[in-house]
Amino acid sequence: MAEEKTFVEDVDRSLYDFRFENKDAYKVDEGLTPDIVETISREKNDPQWMHDFRLRSLEIYNKTPMVNWGPSIEGLNMANIVTYVRPNTKMSAKWSEVPDEIKDTFEKLGIPQAERESLAGVGAQFDSELVYHNVKKEVAEQGVVYTDLESAMHGPYAEMIQSHFMKLVPPTDHKFAALHGAVWSGGSFVYVPPGVSVEIPLQSYFRLNAPGAGQFEHTLIIVDEGAYLHFIEGCSAPKYNVANLHAGCVELFVGKNATLRYSTIENWSKNMYNLNTKRARVEEGGKVEWISGSFGSHVSYLYPMSVLAGKGSRSEFTSVTFAGHGQNLDTGCKVVHAAPETSSYINTRSISKSGGISTFRSSVVIAKNAENSKSSVSCQSLMLDDISRSDTIPAMDIRTQKADVGHEARIGRISDDAIFYLMSRGISEEDARALIVSGFADTVGKELPLEYAVEMNNLIRLEMKGAIG
Repeated sequence: MAEEKTFVEDVDRSLYDFRFENKDAYKVDEGLTPDIVETISREKNDPQWMHDFRLRSLEIYNKTPMVNWGPSIEGLNMANIVTYVRPNTKMSAKWSEVPDEIKDTFEKLGIPQAERESLAGVGAQFDSELVYHNVKKEVAEQGVVYTDLESAMHGPYAEMIQSHFMKLVPPTDHKFAALHGAVWSGGSFVYVPPGVSVEIPLQSYFRLNAPGAGQFEHTLIIVDEGAYLHFIEGCSAPKYNVANLHAGCVELFVGKNATLRYSTIENWSKNMYNLNTKRARVEEGGKVEWISGSFGSHVSYLYPMSVLAGKGSRSEFTSVTFAGHGQNLDTGCKVVHAAPETSSYINTRSISKSGGISTFRSSVVIAKNAENSKSSVSCQSLMLDDISRSDTIPAMDIRTQKADVGHEARIGRISDDAIFYLMSRGISEEDARALIVSGFADTVGKELPLEYAVEMNNLIRLEMKGAIG
């Protein structure tokens, strides 16, 4: 039996790090100019309002200062980033029509297999374009719409998209929201009609193959009154020695008494700057559930936000973050209680090793009119050595006396006694540590669909190689 590898840098990450020769049919020049934005708009066949929106967003981007309060993003130079790469294919609803090298990419990542076994619909994005989209007939017959955003802007849902697009995350929100508004491409549009329950999940998978490129997909989901949806998002990219950028945007609209579960496993390579923005608005009696696993990227700024706009609306956020060598992951969650009797629950786990830095930020705002609201924040951090770092930065802004708010934070290391106990039962030190870390992250694993829970535990196991000492 071959000797097991013991260092992170030796781990075979070929499941994610494989890449194909870049035979893209078209890509814009590096950098960001009005001409580049105009070109993207033409390529996308934008309606006039979207063309104008892009140019307004570019103006806002140029006027907005760079963020300077989190991890350093000095290594990200927008002058070197290609904002649009079109793969050499058109979108297809037939897997057989997708070009072989793109098909091989998604086959290796298990997308078609997952679709056949357990998904109601799948969208696959390669660089800046959706290359494959399919939704099961029985789901479509319920009136559920799951399609690419660009074509939906020219169909019967065009008005709905115009009235919702970047209304939750306006370009004025921060510099990278403005960048997204200017150069966004790809992504999905989902609409679930009133009272419809989509019993099996929909999934989008985003793959960035091109070096020195950015991916700016936009996901817009509207779950109407009394409806239910579970949407899964997966992301990965091969490793290059140049910076790549992910600045996508997710907008979730949860109707009265509706429920939306949004699960993400992000496993970007460690040359990626992940500056994604996600936000949900929840109406009366509605509920949003965020399930998040962050394992990759060099630097992350990621804080999904819930706006509890209707009486009795709820938000649950469950996440695990794993920061290894060369990673500075600044993640967390925001909740705004803007109506009475709303509730939020935040439960996070962060793990750092080999000098990785993990920072958890939470922001809970309870407005003056949000009486009888409740919020509970629990964040636990595990450091696997003495060179890693973990910080917790909670913020609470409570404007009413009639609220119940709690916060708990714990930072610790793996107990030597626990390791000794497991080793006395015949388990190797490396396996013992991986077992303890998997158990620590289990709150998220239990919430994920089976194949993603398995992937998460495999990622933890890979990262734990070489964690001894």
